[in-house]
Amino acid sequence: MAVDRTPVLKRCRSLGLDPVYLGIDKKSNRELKRANRKMSEYGLQLREKQKAKFIYGVLEKPFRNYYKKAERMPGMTGANLMTMLESRLDNVIFRLGFARTRKEARQIVDHKHVLVNGKQVNIPSYLVKAGDTVEIKEKCKGFQRYKEILEATNGRLVPDWLDVDTENLKATVKELPAREAIDVPVNEMLIVELYSK
Repeated sequence: MAVDRTPVLKRCRSLGLDPVYLGIDKKSNRELKRANRKMSEYGLQLREKQKAKFIYGVLEKPFRNYYKKAERMPGMTGANLMTMLESRLDNVIFRLGFARTRKEARQIVDHKHVLVNGKQVNIPSYLVKAGDTVEIKEKCKGFQRYKEILEATNGRLVPDWLDVDTENLKATVKELPAREAIDVPVNEMLIVELYSK
């Protein structure tokens, strides 16, 4: 399995991204030494795509597949793409505050700790639908790990499209998120322009 092992803060600096979007509180003290060159149109488009891929932890091939699927759906391709990325199971676990970062959420799903509608799902890219219930397995709820995670993510705002019961580590997906409800600093129109060349 391919894994991106680039240091997170270094990657955030190069993409001009705040690590908070990844669930990381650290700040990099280093300044990025970038020549004062104007970035080309293609460079801007590519950076937006890399930003989206990095935030959601998606590699190139699956990302392209999401784009193709978003193109076939009714409505705006860019908004569809962002909604699909946002409704990935690992991202939903992160948004609910059941994990500190998306990477940790992915690991929790991989380790078979998550039930969707009462069935065990260990695929991080599983797309949740409106009305789905997502919960941590009964035997895993007592783990010290989840107590620590809930303490760390206590102040995090859960989006309106999710209804969470933190006590029981359970949640319901009220609806799929609209683009306005997604607080990720990505200009999806540039990604659409890049792929539609």
